[in-house]
Amino acid sequence: MTRLPQIALLSDGRRLHLQDGPIDLIVEARGEPSEVRAAYEAAARRFTGLLDELCAELPELRAAVEGRSSLVGVVARRMHAAVAPYAADGFVTPMAAVAGSVAEEVLGAILGAASLDRAYVNNGGDIALHLGEGEHFSVGLMDRPDRDGVMRTIRVDFDDPVRGIATSGRHGRSFSLGIADAVTVLAGSASQADAAATIVANAVDLPGHPAIIRTPASELQPDSDLGARLVTRDVGELSQNEIKTALESGAECARQLFDRGLIERAVLQLCGDMLVIGTKDIERQRSRPLTLENAVHA
Repeated sequence: MTRLPQIALLSDGRRLHLQDGPIDLIVEARGEPSEVRAAYEAAARRFTGLLDELCAELPELRAAVEGRSSLVGVVARRMHAAVAPYAADGFVTPMAAVAGSVAEEVLGAILGAASLDRAYVNNGGDIALHLGEGEHFSVGLMDRPDRDGVMRTIRVDFDDPVRGIATSGRHGRSFSLGIADAVTVLAGSASQADAAATIVANAVDLPGHPAIIRTPASELQPDSDLGARLVTRDVGELSQNEIKTALESGAECARQLFDRGLIERAVLQLCGDMLVIGTKDIERQRSRPLTLENAVHA
C-alpha cells in the first residue's frame, strides 16, 4: 500500500499542515487569495514524495561529512552544504540540517509558484522565512522547548539578512552532545540556522561533570547518526559559575560562527540564564540589531 502524506488546512483556515512520518510542517502564506491557494498547492506537490527522496540516500546522510559528496537529491545536497563548514571541526552529519533544509525546500516551491507578501514554513521549530517589503516576523523564545510559555520574542524585519531560524538543545526532538536547554540561531537560511544551532548547542557543555548523565545515542535509537557517541539525558544541579562556564563555551563557538558569516545571531539558554550573541552582542556593539522584545507580536 502506498503511503500518502497528510495534507490539510488547520481549523483557522489560514495555515496548511503537512505531515509525513517524522516530517511535520506548518505553512502560512499571506497575499492575494489566489496567490495563497497557488502557494499551498505548490507546497503540497513538493512535499509529496520528499521523505522518500531523503530515505533513498539515508545511509550517506547519516555518515560523517568528509570531502565531496555523492548525494543526488536537492534537499540532501542542501543538508550537506549546510554542515560542510563544520566538517574540519569534528564529527557532523548532514542530518544536523535536515529540518531546516526541508523547510527551505518547501518554501522555495511556494515562492516559485506565487507572489506573496509574507510566508513561512515551520518544521518543528526550524523556520524558513519569506518577507516582502515592509513585512516582519516575530518568533517566540522559550527557555525549554519541552515546556509551554514564551519568555520573549525576536522580531525579524524585511531588510534584515535573516531568513532562517532554528533551535537545538537537549530538550528538542534530536539528541544533543551538550547541556543547553535551548540554543536559537538566526541565519541567512533555515538550513544554515539548523546546522549552526546544533553546533552551538553541542558546545554548551561541562565535560566530565558528575551531575550530567550521558548515554550512547545508539542505546536510545539504534539507527542514530551519532552512533555510540554520548548524548545528554539529564543535568543535575549546577552552580552559577558552572552555568556561566558552560554558556560561555557555547558563546565562544557562536562568536566564531558569527565572525565567519555563518550566523546572524544566537540566543543561548541554560538553567534560566541567557546569553545573546550577534548583531547586538554587548561586547561588540555591531550595527543593525534585531530587536529582542518582551511581548508576543502577531
